[in-house]
Amino acid sequence: MRPLEGITVVALEQAVAAPFATRQLADLGARVIKIERPGAGDFARAYDTTVQGMSSHFVWLNRSKESLTLNLKQPDAKRILDLLLAKADVFVQNLAPNAIERLGLGAAVLREKHPPLIICGISGYGSSGPYRDKKAYDLLIQSEVGLISITGTEETPSKVGISVADIAGGMYSYSGILTALIARGKTGEGSAMEVSLLDALGEWMGYPAYYAGYGGSAPQRTGANHAVIAPYGPFTSGDEKLVYLGIQNEREWGRFCELVLQRPDVATDPRFHSNANRLEHRAELHETIHRVFRTFSAHEIIQRLDGAQIANAQMRTMQEFLDHPQWAARDRWREVHSPVGHLRALIPPVTMEGVDPVMKPIPGIGQHTDAILKELGFDSETITGWRRAGVV
Repeated sequence: MRPLEGITVVALEQAVAAPFATRQLADLGARVIKIERPGAGDFARAYDTTVQGMSSHFVWLNRSKESLTLNLKQPDAKRILDLLLAKADVFVQNLAPNAIERLGLGAAVLREKHPPLIICGISGYGSSGPYRDKKAYDLLIQSEVGLISITGTEETPSKVGISVADIAGGMYSYSGILTALIARGKTGEGSAMEVSLLDALGEWMGYPAYYAGYGGSAPQRTGANHAVIAPYGPFTSGDEKLVYLGIQNEREWGRFCELVLQRPDVATDPRFHSNANRLEHRAELHETIHRVFRTFSAHEIIQRLDGAQIANAQMRTMQEFLDHPQWAARDRWREVHSPVGHLRALIPPVTMEGVDPVMKPIPGIGQHTDAILKELGFDSETITGWRRAGVV
């Protein structure tokens, strides 16, 4: 039995944050019923068409879910949703600011109507404060928490290349829901929680916030190099490939100089004999390392680094990521069915003894509408009428 078998989640979700949270629940066996707009569905379905005609975001976030289309502007659709919530364990939503209240589905209303229900609302900035009503997208949250200001090269601030604010919000929602399920198991009572993307990503900004707040200045943008540790970043080999390495302490620095550079004198050079000095003389440090690295191939450098037990990595392309030997050696790939056929997917990161993750199909828009409505007791004639009227 999977850990969340028997748990039903109703998700009024779109884009990334809420779908990411609910997919984690589905991976562990929860039944996730995804409410979508009739016709268009979750707008993330249309972000791109790169996965054999499907959106890469949607494929990533929505396996193992059931899709039910409802037009919640229609009274009959609201009645259907209310019947679902009466049987559900968890309700998750990440609609635009105030949209859930306009639908009459605010947390206070649902807590009174369905006391055992766990309610999770995901927003950009939270339910109070001057930013409450602002729309929030991942880029904008990265900007508001200062992440962009410390990311990129010295000349060019840059966003993180993945939806890190949405992912942070989704993961805190997921862990919050699991916590609420444990609490309900003790008390029998549901609960309401809110997760804002600003709060979630703000938590991840702890190190630069402390550094700036107490040190007087923010960590400098240093591209792929570490702002406060050296050497820590990319170096070019003789065959023009990038090798990344990181030195964490003086013991490793001495070993690096002796075994990798084969220049023990560098370790005691006054410019380099402490991390603070190495940061101050980073340009000279890098040139010293590059003079050695340019005489070797990337493979030879990595062999030396491994032999000296110095942390290192290759800069892989996305195709090389897909072909990474570690995935194959650990049997991490599975096939997931979808409306466009079978697609590859990595299994979830947590490997739990005796538990196989759920890897069910990615749903088409409204694929499960009829089955769910019949489960609620509605007959085919009623469902057909609702379809004509645009209710489902």
